[in-house]
Amino acid sequence: MRYLSTALLALIVVLVLISSKPEKEIYNELYRPQYHFTPIKNWHNDPNGLVYYNGEYHMFYQHNPKGNEWGFMHWGHTISSDLIHWEHFPIALYPDENSEDKVDCTAYSGSAIVDEKNLLGKQTGNEKTLVAFYTSQNCGQRIAYSTDKGRNWDKFEGNPIIPLNEKDDARDPKVMWHEPTQKWVMVLFRKTSEDDKTKGVSFYTSENLIDWEWKSHIHGFYECPDLVKLQVTNRPDEFKWILFDGDGSYFMGNFDGETFTPESAKLKSDFGKNYYATQTWSNIPKEDGRTIQIAWMKDGKFPEMPFNGQMTFPSELSVTKFNFGYKLVRKPISEIEKLHGKDYSWKKEVIFPGLSNNNLIKKVKGDCLHIIGEFDLKTVENFGLMLRHSKKKAGTEILYNVKRGTVSVLGNTVPLMPIDNKIKLEILLDRTSIEIYANDGQTVISNCFTPEEGLEGVELFSNGGELEVIKMDIFEMKSIWRD
Repeated sequence: MRYLSTALLALIVVLVLISSKPEKEIYNELYRPQYHFTPIKNWHNDPNGLVYYNGEYHMFYQHNPKGNEWGFMHWGHTISSDLIHWEHFPIALYPDENSEDKVDCTAYSGSAIVDEKNLLGKQTGNEKTLVAFYTSQNCGQRIAYSTDKGRNWDKFEGNPIIPLNEKDDARDPKVMWHEPTQKWVMVLFRKTSEDDKTKGVSFYTSENLIDWEWKSHIHGFYECPDLVKLQVTNRPDEFKWILFDGDGSYFMGNFDGETFTPESAKLKSDFGKNYYATQTWSNIPKEDGRTIQIAWMKDGKFPEMPFNGQMTFPSELSVTKFNFGYKLVRKPISEIEKLHGKDYSWKKEVIFPGLSNNNLIKKVKGDCLHIIGEFDLKTVENFGLMLRHSKKKAGTEILYNVKRGTVSVLGNTVPLMPIDNKIKLEILLDRTSIEIYANDGQTVISNCFTPEEGLEGVELFSNGGELEVIKMDIFEMKSIWRD
């Protein structure tokens, strides 16, 4: 009997160890990003419903709980107190009308706000109501609300707030408060006729979050619009409105609460291949003062992973007036410093091609790094970094060509002019992504990649002349999941 009990106990211990092992490894898979958001499992894409409330940053996202492919859209849900460490929560929004279809009445993209004045009349205690606006695909624009800080969500009984028009293909409502007119504004992708040439963004206004009046339309947009007001950093009394398209491209201009008037051509905010469905957080406290954006890194490859898709690292947006005009600037949020581990640092190092000190950073290895460097071009013809490589296998090259004034990575070649003969590069390397913020965020390139297992070398190289490393820091990055 004692032997049986001992054997049973041993079996239980073994089963516990076996069952617990995947938990220890689930955030450390080969192609699991270590400081970019990913769901535990299954498909995810667009960020949705970004809203700050009571010390918490809510991020919802397009999610298929049935598998690793697109379809059957729900709103997944995650919450962070610092925009870098994320806690997973149960699915927030399910398809409407009890739909089991892959598309019809599923919960497409949208936004969220805080109902400070209790316009919906749903507040039951001290907590303000959170209100999510979303497209129920082929079933109109709809509302869901939460009275318990976003933990549970109910569908609004008056849905849809904008009924389906089968001809306009309307979707992806972004709702924001417009202070000068004291009205809520909805920015909605749609067509004004059956002609695809009329695709663009329509603007609606409301005083009660339920009844919406169409005001104007601007052509030349496709999906996931966003509208933000930014102060010009070096002109404190001047502001610009930025109207984003789904791919992150934007018009800069003016918005009077009903009509957007462009003051620029359509410009790219990211030159990578994997940047899409940009959204900014609403309700960020005035004392913070930042406009914070995140996007889905579309078309990334995650072989044999339990999940499919990752987000960019959150970034702060600003507008600066340069000698060539106004420009949107994007930088990683300062909270990234919380993830810094071991620091490798160099200052005022001059390197020449072919000399033993050419690769200053040869002692650095890793698959998750934050690289910040400023370089004086001196007489060099080109220089760059080789990431995730070994002596036998080439990794991924980041190359700056001085004569052409371009930076190239993963098939993208982007104009990048030096400033006082200097180039600044800030690089976020994770297991499946490379994000480059050049010249203090004036030019940004976001790409996914799938490096070979075991390649962790890093190399700094130059060709054709002298290059000075004015300052360079490389930080090993901590995992947001395993600490």
